[in-house]
Amino acid sequence: MAVFDLLGRRWVLRIVWELHVAATPLTFRELRSACDGISSSVLTRRLHELADACLLTHVGDGYALTATGEGLVVGMQPILEWSRAWSRELAGRGRSSITGDVTAVRPPRR
Repeated sequence: MAVFDLLGRRWVLRIVWELHVAATPLTFRELRSACDGISSSVLTRRLHELADACLLTHVGDGYALTATGEGLVVGMQPILEWSRAWSRELAGRGRSSITGDVTAVRPPRR
């Protein structure tokens, strides 16, 4: 499975982020609550996909990122920084609607 295919699936990045910022492993219920709006069936599917990709593991009663999953988050930091700069650039041109770290615009067509 290509990493961009997996990461492009709805809710995957949110699940990875919530597990990354959690101080301890999250139970299914805690993770579903943290990902407000995700259905149980989609969360179950995404957890299996992430586990199959060795990005998370089931520990005790909860889920946690593996070292590979944490490495993914570290590896994505340059993209996060780039996206923040891009958001500021677009906002300066009056071309975006920004909420937190998420930019709700598409890049300009060429």
